[in-house]
Formats: sequence, structure tokens, C-alpha cells
Amino acid sequence: MEFKHKPVMLTEGIEGLNIKPDGIYIDGTLGGAGHSIEIVKKLSNKGKLIGIDRDEEALKVAKKKLEKYSNVTLIHDNHDNIKKILENLNIEKVDGILLDLGVSSYQLDEKNRGFSYLGENELDMRMDKTQKLDAKYILNNYEEEKLAKIIHEYGEERFSKKIAKKICEERKTQPIETTKQLVKIIENSIPISQQQNGHPAKRTFQAIRIEVNNEIKPLYETTKICIESLNKGGRLCIITFHSLEDRAVKKAYLDAKGNCKCPSDLPYCVCGVKSLGKIINRKPIQATKEEQEENSRSRSAKLRIFERT
Repeated sequence: MEFKHKPVMLTEGIEGLNIKPDGIYIDGTLGGAGHSIEIVKKLSNKGKLIGIDRDEEALKVAKKKLEKYSNVTLIHDNHDNIKKILENLNIEKVDGILLDLGVSSYQLDEKNRGFSYLGENELDMRMDKTQKLDAKYILNNYEEEKLAKIIHEYGEERFSKKIAKKICEERKTQPIETTKQLVKIIENSIPISQQQNGHPAKRTFQAIRIEVNNEIKPLYETTKICIESLNKGGRLCIITFHSLEDRAVKKAYLDAKGNCKCPSDLPYCVCGVKSLGKIINRKPIQATKEEQEENSRSRSAKLRIFERT
């Protein structure tokens, strides 16, 4: 299957980086190289692009698309390990980092990866196929209470407890191994009258995927490390697609900005708060109406930008 992925808020993300031709930039979620191509186009021969992705299929596609550029380094890893990656490259600071936290269209559409609730395929959902934890293990081994919590928090699913209970009941009879089995369990757990707004399995599949790939727990620390890895004037652009992701990024930005406790009538700060920079946009940037109409996956996207000072 061809790796197809249309980057969300492509223009806004690239503009947000405020690219310097001789700078060093990181695309921490390389995907199909949609953002990376636009970044490297703006770089001189002295500039450098580092592309990171945990999906080996994405890296293969990106390598092909970026093969004519000599100033590109591609790495199979997780952007959560960005500090170690830079140490291995003997790079102390960079001029910009972009993280697009959405799942690629390719991953969702490639049925045998198990991300999609359409059809019947093996439950997998791993972005990095070299990791051990997959959806099948979670569904057949996690305790009912833990499953319910994951489905509620990551999927924002009202019927999380009923779904978790049904999963635990069904796996006593036979292992839950396919997407079709899981969809049937979900459909039997949610009243038909409540199955009108989109596919009933969408939220639960999202929740399990997030747990498999540990997409939210490290995000606050990763955001702070990214900010600390920037040169003066460097920018961090993060595009989120989930309320918990956006909340983690927003908190990390606010903490990095620093919260001065001094009375407003003082001419300068005396409380000693340390600020790493400034938040460029107080409110998150969202996709244009035209993009939302053209690409439904952009509707929940939010872009936040931080600049190191």
C-alpha cells in the first residue's frame, strides 16, 4: 500500500517555525515527510534537517522522498527520546522542532496494522512494530478497571465501564484477536439509540491506540525537553489532536514561560522566576474552514508555538 498522508496545517506549521536557512531543525514525527520537505526546501546547504519516526515504513518512504537532499538525517526512534538523539549526534541545541502528533492516514488506512475499526484484521495498533506491547495484549490481559479508565480518559467514551466489562466477559470464552471481534463487543455495549454520531467503535479504538503507543503520558516532559533543546530564538511547534495532548502541551508551555509572582506595580521581577521563553499564540491555531472541509482529520487539530528567549 502506498504511504499517503496529507499534513494538517502544513502552511501554519512551517510559518510557525520561522525557519533560518542555516539552522538545524527537527521533524519529530516524520510520517510521509510532508512537513520535512517544506522545511528542507527553506534550508541552505549549511542548514540541517533531522527526521525522527518510530514507524519503519514511514522512514522508508521519507528516505525516498528526501533522497536528493544531502543535509538530512533520518532516525528510527521516538521523539520522546529527543535529548538522547541529539547527544548521539553531538548536537547541543537546534533552531526549531515540529511535532505533529496525529496518526498518519497511511497507518489508519492500512488495515493489517489494526488501527481501523473497518473490516477484520489482527489487533495490533503499534506505530513501532519492534515494540512488544500491542492492542491484543492490552485487551486480553488488562484488568477491567484499568481498561475502563483507559477507554474513558483516552477515548472520552461515556460507556467505558460497560465496554470494559463486556471485553472481560468475552475474553473468558475466547481471546480477542481481531478488529471485528472488538467492534462487535463495543456495538453490543452501547445502546443503539446512542450510536448515531459516527462509528460507535471510534472512541475505544482511539483509546487503545493511545495506550499501545504511550502517546500522552510522556508529552509534558517531552515538550519541556524540546524547549530546553532550542537555541535562542528557536521555536517549537506542536500540533495536537486530543484534548489531553493539548492540555499537556499548554501546561508545559506555561511552566516554561514562567509565572511571575511579583505585584503588578513593581517595575521588574524580583521573585526570581526563570523563564525559558514566550508563547507565540495565546489561543491555539486551528485549521481553516477550507482545510476542515477538505480533510476531516484536521477538525480537532490545534497548533501551539513556543519561542526560546
